Amino acid sequence: MLLSLEQVTKSFDSVDGPVPVLRGVTLDVAAGETVALTGESGSGKSTLLHIAGGLETADGGSVRLDGQEVTTLNDTGRAALRRGTVGVIFQQFNLVPSLTVAANIAFQARLAGAYDAAHAEALTEALGLTSQRNKYPEALSGGQQQRVAIARCLAARPKLVLADEPTGNLDEDTAGEVLAQMRALVADTGAALMVVTHSQAVAAEMARRLHLRGGLLDASASGQTGSARAS
Repeated sequence: MLLSLEQVTKSFDSVDGPVPVLRGVTLDVAAGETVALTGESGSGKSTLLHIAGGLETADGGSVRLDGQEVTTLNDTGRAALRRGTVGVIFQQFNLVPSLTVAANIAFQARLAGAYDAAHAEALTEALGLTSQRNKYPEALSGGQQQRVAIARCLAARPKLVLADEPTGNLDEDTAGEVLAQMRALVADTGAALMVVTHSQAVAAEMARRLHLRGGLLDASASGQTGSARAS
């Protein structure tokens, strides 16, 4: 199993004391699998995604990624894991404004020591960015910026791709095109894909759909069984 979460808990501090967000989430994701994570705003979807990718730490439970226990890693260890094993696609794109499209695409792969110019160029072409490669993010449309973010993520050949509302800032037509391109390119790499989304159309494109409610995963809400378990 590529990703295994066991009884993961997480709370955030407030003026009234700790607020539980995740109450014991157990989830398995296999290599090459596509999973949609849905839930109401504030249900903890993004928190769960960030814990899976080592962007945030859990309060309790176990997180294993590619055979490594993430919860025992320090900041440096988690950063190394994110560079080499995990790729994240954000709703807000998070491109480096001072870098060109080509440099943004290469950025993550260079940090991971995994830059392959031919692979980066193939991604650039597949996502229709060849004519934009020397432009800066401010000169691009939202759809183009999201394509750059996808290419940057995949250029490092991650084993797990985490996408947080990847089409949330796009119009319906552009969102459909970008989602199709992302799914096809992720499938080509053999990576697993987990997508946080409010969109039922996006969720329907994933092989498995899970719903986060009350800090627990409810697989039955989408008619799924087996790989998501919650206490």
